[in-house]
Amino acid sequence: MKRPSFQFYPSDWLRDTALRTCSVAARGLWIDMICYMHEGSPYGYLKVNNKVILPQNLARMVGLTLDEVQGYLHELNDAGVYEIDSGGSIYSKRMIRDEVLRNKRAEGGKLGGNPNLKVKHKVNLEVKQIITPSSSSSSSSSNIKPMPIGFDLFWDAYDKKVGKPNSLKAWSKIAFKDDLLQKIVEKASLDKKAKPDNKFRKDPERWLKGQHWLDEVVIEQAPEEKMLPLGTDAQIEAAYRIECGGDPTRARFNSYQEMRKFVQEFRDRKGK
Repeated sequence: MKRPSFQFYPSDWLRDTALRTCSVAARGLWIDMICYMHEGSPYGYLKVNNKVILPQNLARMVGLTLDEVQGYLHELNDAGVYEIDSGGSIYSKRMIRDEVLRNKRAEGGKLGGNPNLKVKHKVNLEVKQIITPSSSSSSSSSNIKPMPIGFDLFWDAYDKKVGKPNSLKAWSKIAFKDDLLQKIVEKASLDKKAKPDNKFRKDPERWLKGQHWLDEVVIEQAPEEKMLPLGTDAQIEAAYRIECGGDPTRARFNSYQEMRKFVQEFRDRKGK
């Protein structure tokens, strides 16, 4: 018999890093999809009577345009919120795992509650449950302290993996408002591009405490290469040797003018 409800844990939903990167509209579509997958057959799949719910069907079901639904689906897919099977059906790995766990527990309850149903061998009820960001419809472990919202995004964007405990403390003291999380992550990514060698970037704890997401990004430009003069024969030979990597004594040019032309063409190709 199909259950009329499923477990939902707000803390899981609010701390789901993948979902936090999606827009409010995309998250709204996802919770509707979770409800449809709860009703789906098989359980956890976006199907009705084993028929795939296509984007155009989903658009009619939720009251959105096809373009809107496709955009939100791309957003959720890019964040890794759901999976797609070989038949093109969207499904939630976590909902499927949770269903397996519930069925195992139900079987265990039956065997334990009725002595006539007990068997001589031990029933292994241990099911390894892997927490994934695909859905927030199962219980969270009280023994695992959840990661602060958005910290993983910053940690990966800044990409200087030192002093994580202190960085977490600094992160927890930030008063997030509006789009501050997005600004911090974008600025951390820009700082990484500006200084690819992380030894020249501040430690993440100092970066957060100093509110360096407010700083201007200064990208160091490599000095432009100065072109050697091509006035005299000696200068042409020097340019050919240094810029083109050739040996003037072995070159098969008929004149210095041909060598000069070759150097100029080499510079044009390099500049493109």
